[in-house]
Amino acid sequence: MLKQHKLELNKKNIEELFEQTTLNESNEKLLQNDSLLNVQIFGNEVILDFEISNPTLQYKKKIESLSTQLLQKKFGEELKVKTNFSIKKVEKEVKIQGNPIPGVKNIIAVSSGKGGVGKSTISANLSVALAKLDYKVGLIDADIYGPSMPIMFDLVGESPKAIDVEGKKKMQPLENYDVKMVSMGFFTELNQAIVWRGPMASKALNQLIWDSHWGELDYLIIDLPPGTGDIHLSLVQAIPLTGAIVVSTPQDIALADARKGVNMFKMDSIDVPVVGIVENMSYFIPEDLPNKKYFIFGKNGAKNLAEQLEINLLAQIPIVQSVREASDAGRPAALQNDTPISNSFINFAKEVVKAVEARNENLPSTEAVKITNMKGCS
Repeated sequence: MLKQHKLELNKKNIEELFEQTTLNESNEKLLQNDSLLNVQIFGNEVILDFEISNPTLQYKKKIESLSTQLLQKKFGEELKVKTNFSIKKVEKEVKIQGNPIPGVKNIIAVSSGKGGVGKSTISANLSVALAKLDYKVGLIDADIYGPSMPIMFDLVGESPKAIDVEGKKKMQPLENYDVKMVSMGFFTELNQAIVWRGPMASKALNQLIWDSHWGELDYLIIDLPPGTGDIHLSLVQAIPLTGAIVVSTPQDIALADARKGVNMFKMDSIDVPVVGIVENMSYFIPEDLPNKKYFIFGKNGAKNLAEQLEINLLAQIPIVQSVREASDAGRPAALQNDTPISNSFINFAKEVVKAVEARNENLPSTEAVKITNMKGCS
């Protein structure tokens, strides 16, 4: 039996609690933009049905935790609280910038606020992992100044061929490990430095996108250069991005730039959904001490940032020597069979698919979506 408390355990009192309760740190209502749809009481168990606008796992856990704390404080710690969530449908008109790429269903940009966090490694292994999950995948190496994908996919020295598509000359992407790929590295010498100003780099990116024949793709991954510059602006103006993934290490210096990267995509002039954040080089486990973790760059930095920004934490990828060796050998680590690191990349890819599908389900009907054709795109 539940202990007697100031409030009687009933539906009306629970609903009033949620209407009145504010968050101490922000003085905002617990459910300021969301709704408690229904309350069911079965003995010492309460089931809460919420309608929320933020579909991320972090936000759901936050509401679940705060709800449990609130009810147990008022009605007793013996109370069991379960939560169910439905996602609010977007009713407003959605403005999608850029022209769609024929045959391409989802376009994901992989970004980082700074260099050296393993963004290209994440892009390569995400692409391979998606392909291993039987999705049709393409990859654009849009890091104009430092194209590394030819090395990672064992395609150094190769170059795409021209093909005829409905009377137009198109570039046939190279393919390896079931991933179609184009890169600026296919058109330069391995040791050649590319010194271009923003407009020229943006033009080159547009050519990689529009002059390639992609066929049917479930996912097109775009490996962006680090930072927040002309390439990023040109990209969002050229094509309708499904979303963006931000890569960071747990280190405070990297997190500061990752936060800027997330905020860049949220700007009104860009307005691209952030699929989530990846914490790369999360921890190190020595082979001779499999139960020991070393947090070389700090612990849970990107995880905490994801919770603060209320976005998905898609993965925490450890530092593993074989990832570096596999990249240098031109065979991404995600290709390994049932190893801890390959499983990490496969699980990462599954989380990306889950987040993208949730985002797509929350879009209005195609009749309500307005596609804005931007100048300069063809």
